[in-house]
Amino acid sequence: MNRFSVIYLLKKQYHHIYSATHEEADAVLAHLLTQEGYKPIGVYDAKTELFFWEPIRQHQYDKASIGKQGKLGDQIIRIAQTLRHHDEINQGQTNSIAQLLQPDQPQFV
Repeated sequence: MNRFSVIYLLKKQYHHIYSATHEEADAVLAHLLTQEGYKPIGVYDAKTELFFWEPIRQHQYDKASIGKQGKLGDQIIRIAQTLRHHDEINQGQTNSIAQLLQPDQPQFV
């Protein structure tokens, strides 16, 4: 099961990559930080419905008011769930760490 989704921005659009474990998701997140044009957002856990911000965004999130934190959290969880739902509908395409490691792959969905 692909419990985790690494959420990132590419060309002003949200995308995600499935990961089986939190450790794998953290590795993907770290890799995305080194890729030009990719803006890692964080990791979504589909089982607990929690979101873990990448470190810089976590610092900004921690400084926000409680109300702003609630809005940001709801927004990014909704985005993650929508991306995952889109993949469920189009089951022929799934995003995984293997896609990230293959440089000739087209843009992630």
